[in-house]
Amino acid sequence: MKLLVIEDEEDVADFLRVGLKEKGFAVDVVGDGKEGLKTALLYDYDLVILDLHLPGMLGREVAQKLRARKPSLPIIVLTVESGELSKVELLALCDDYLCKPFSLAELDARIRAVLRRGLPIEKDYLRVGELEMDVRKFRVARKGKLVELRNKEFVLLEVFMRNPGAVLTRSELLEKVWGVNTDPFTNTVDVHVRRLRKKIDVGFGYPMLRTVRGRGYSLADSRHLSS
Repeated sequence: MKLLVIEDEEDVADFLRVGLKEKGFAVDVVGDGKEGLKTALLYDYDLVILDLHLPGMLGREVAQKLRARKPSLPIIVLTVESGELSKVELLALCDDYLCKPFSLAELDARIRAVLRRGLPIEKDYLRVGELEMDVRKFRVARKGKLVELRNKEFVLLEVFMRNPGAVLTRSELLEKVWGVNTDPFTNTVDVHVRRLRKKIDVGFGYPMLRTVRGRGYSLADSRHLSS
């Protein structure tokens, strides 16, 4: 599971980074609200841990913007016992909250409880613009025309369709599709993306699967994006 911690206090951030990694999570830490929001929207995380008092952009605003853009992304807010926000106001911003100081064991339990709530959200039918996928029936169509895919191509497209508009790096795709960590010497991802693009884009008027130079690949429904 991959977590994003948005926390500007260095001692707290270090405590969370080290402790959560020991609990088996992959952890990224950002110390600024504006950068934290950008990172959360740009990359694929399973949960965000968000402090309310941040430079750049207050945590409350970060949570509101995340809720608007990524409503299914779980958020745990870190706050202080100040009465600044009521319990009702806090829970409107997030899935759960913890008051500082807190123990790592308590945070770990809260994280796992929140993640368990979100397990059923995966859908069997996906749609991005003209592109449709029935996961159970192993069926893909664009504009109603069936597209024949091999197993890995299907899984690769499913990853893109579950993250529409997101830029996915080669390392992320290797992990999600092939279950391996980053390998700088393999072109497996590029080869499969090239094959997939030929099948879902060629002959359909405009490309949906595009290369984002220096970063990775993205699937989006737009006539104005170039591949």
